[in-house]
Amino acid sequence: MAVKVYKPKTPGTRHKTSYTFEEITKTKPERSLTVPKKNKAGRNMHGRITVRHRGGGHKRLIRLVDYKRDKFEVPATVAAIEYDPNRTARLALLKYADGEKRYIVAPVGLSVGDAVISGREVDIRVGNNMALANIPVGTTIHNIELQPGKGGQMVRSAGTSAQLLAKEGKYAHVRLPSGEVRLVLQNCRASIGQVGNVDHANIKLGKAGRKRHMGWRPAVRGVAMNPNDHPHGGGEGRSPIGMPSPKSPWGKPTLGKKTRHNKRTDKYILRHRSKAKRRRK
Repeated sequence: MAVKVYKPKTPGTRHKTSYTFEEITKTKPERSLTVPKKNKAGRNMHGRITVRHRGGGHKRLIRLVDYKRDKFEVPATVAAIEYDPNRTARLALLKYADGEKRYIVAPVGLSVGDAVISGREVDIRVGNNMALANIPVGTTIHNIELQPGKGGQMVRSAGTSAQLLAKEGKYAHVRLPSGEVRLVLQNCRASIGQVGNVDHANIKLGKAGRKRHMGWRPAVRGVAMNPNDHPHGGGEGRSPIGMPSPKSPWGKPTLGKKTRHNKRTDKYILRHRSKAKRRRK
């Protein structure tokens, strides 16, 4: 997929880039696999804002994506590659031999007419899904389960991929896109290949309006506020954030503060992503 560059006829198109959508083969979603999405504007069931800077945006439909790939040993054919406004990756519409249709995350190289299957011992081809125990070491994978039967939870966004490094006992060593190496049960399932829409990282919105179309509202800097509104506020003229550390609007440390407190699953992480990044530098 290529990136479309615009001539700077207006300030909004001077740095704007977008998709060419050359891989899209169908413009409207499968009606039986969609549900309406209500715009909650970041509010919870009590009407209180729990996620700031959300609201507005274009009307959307939620596509029901099959992350479990639990239709075993039933061959399917790719009927279409579709755009999904709710995620960065593209979706592939599968039509199974028994007539059922399902969406999956479209990997690189999967096109209309290709055959895919989910099972125990299937071919190592793009789009096929199987347990980690049956995948050769060194294979590129995505849509990886953390718990058997729960469905893929990791490596689902555009252009991402993981690599199966080794197998030891009942666990497999998987290197994630962040550089983290994690232990995953070998009976967890994963799909073969890299997630499509690789050029997503090269897209530049170009103007604030495109962000509003996506449902994001403006965010005001803390240093531009009054001291009663934000810990960074106040001062004469322009002022730095100051010491002892950057704070959230509610006084909690931020900007580099470690937020992981899940000691229960620390034993499954063989190499943390921070150490992997330092090693690459």
